[in-house]
Amino acid sequence: MADKTTFSEDILSGYAMEGESIVVGGAMLDGECISDHFIKIPLKTLNRHGLIAGATGTGKTKSLQVIAEQLSNHGIPSMIMDIKGDLSGIAVPSSGHKKIDERHEAIGLPFEPGASPVEFLSLSNEKGARLRATVSEFGSILLSKILNLSEVQSGILSVLFKYCDDNRIPLLDLKDLKKILQFATDDAGKEELEQEYGKISSRSTSTILRKIVELESQGAERFFGEVSFNIADLVRYSDEGKGMVSILRLTDIQGKPKLFSSFMLQLLAEIYSVMPEEGDLDKPKFALFIDEAHLVFSEASDALLDHIETIIKLIRSKGVGIFFITQNPTDIPDSVLSQLGLKVQHALRAFTAKDRKAIRTAAQNFPLTDYYKTDELLTSMGIGEALVTCLNEDGIPTPLAHTLMRAPQSRMDVLSSKEIDSIIAKSEIIEKYNKEVDRESAFEILNKKIQDYNEAVEEEEEESARQKERSSSSSRSKKKDGFLQSKAAKNIGKEIGNVAIRGLLGVFGVKTRRRKFF
Repeated sequence: MADKTTFSEDILSGYAMEGESIVVGGAMLDGECISDHFIKIPLKTLNRHGLIAGATGTGKTKSLQVIAEQLSNHGIPSMIMDIKGDLSGIAVPSSGHKKIDERHEAIGLPFEPGASPVEFLSLSNEKGARLRATVSEFGSILLSKILNLSEVQSGILSVLFKYCDDNRIPLLDLKDLKKILQFATDDAGKEELEQEYGKISSRSTSTILRKIVELESQGAERFFGEVSFNIADLVRYSDEGKGMVSILRLTDIQGKPKLFSSFMLQLLAEIYSVMPEEGDLDKPKFALFIDEAHLVFSEASDALLDHIETIIKLIRSKGVGIFFITQNPTDIPDSVLSQLGLKVQHALRAFTAKDRKAIRTAAQNFPLTDYYKTDELLTSMGIGEALVTCLNEDGIPTPLAHTLMRAPQSRMDVLSSKEIDSIIAKSEIIEKYNKEVDRESAFEILNKKIQDYNEAVEEEEEESARQKERSSSSSRSKKKDGFLQSKAAKNIGKEIGNVAIRGLLGVFGVKTRRRKFF
């Protein structure tokens, strides 16, 4: 049995924070929670990102809910990817429960019900403000990585984007992108593009087109377009100064990993490009929670993973914290996992040899401790318990703590459809983003170019045919005149001959007469 006094001293000193912090639960030793030994996370280091992991049903979603609502209470807006649809309850206060009271009594922390201001968002037909981005905003580089294009194909896509920029042709949605690919190899545009940018292979454009169709089959046409979402609408506050919690409802997206990863990468890239450099702040300006994070990485190419790793490294300087929620830490690439300062690890299940190997690997991701056998504890923790470590205000990992997690202040259940409608009705942004906009863009402009070209070709062919007909007619007329002249000459010659003959016969006393033909 571990020394309780030494453990108490290590926990109290390791989690003594001078600046603002949030309490996520109470420290446990030998299966019991030690009252008033709070496990705190300093707000100052929450831009160093984090991981919440654990098997299904172990409480990781409630841990996400706790952290998000505590950030909101401290005036930090956040965005949550709600793939399972069970986080809408953060919008209303908890009605309390006997077990919640018992848990908080053991932690030594009074339970206070509370709600967070919520904005519902959607990528599809779910209720909420629609999130969209234009093809131009994605850019050729990011789009090439999402589509996993070769170097040659990426170069062609860059050329087509450049052509559209040079000629002020907007690329807004996927039909615009497909149209510029068609235009590049069509007679209407091939010569123009080749003169300015070089030859474009029809085989490469066909490959790009097939990959776009694959992305389109997952519903991407709903995401690409206007009105583009403004990142500033994620960083908002309630009248009481609480940070707005934007919940992106994605219950119909689990079978569409390509669409989900496309959206996530564009969002991260947009946040990084739009938000100003902040350096080290006392608390983050914004937090992003990515539930079912394996969907981001499951189909990612090496180039895409490199892009994600780069953004994760750099985006913290913008005052942004990113938190991945997944079942197993091995779902996250090591290059990304190494960037995560906060780790909240709920129980894992060891049903197979592969599971046991994953648990040993997960145990190696935590600081060494004299108080727990980490690999054994990972399989024996109860629901609502987790191993927690974070970075203190000096950036040093805190002692690993087996933690009894606090309960959310908000409802631990989904809202009814009527309750969601009530919240959406009060939205300040839904009218702005849910109107359909389809202004003139590449599809219409290039179609007009192709139509004009085809009409010009048709007109030229008709004129050529007319000229050919006139030439043929003139030739026939000349032949006819020649024929008539030749016939007249022949008749005259014949008549002269007859006269001569008659004259000659007359000399010899031979009479002739004309014959009439009836």
